[in-house]
Amino acid sequence: MRFEILRLDDVDGTAVDSTVVDAASVNRIVQQAAYVGQRILIRPAESASI
Repeated sequence: MRFEILRLDDVDGTAVDSTVVDAASVNRIVQQAAYVGQRILIRPAESASI
């Protein structure tokens, strides 16, 4: 499963950038965000139409 991770602005909470990662990478990114105090939003990535 893949997830979209959005980095949020500290002031108003709007998304500043996003990336799509596999499930195995989510924990590492959450740990990094917690370490630096970064706000993120994690949601399932939209699947590509085939």
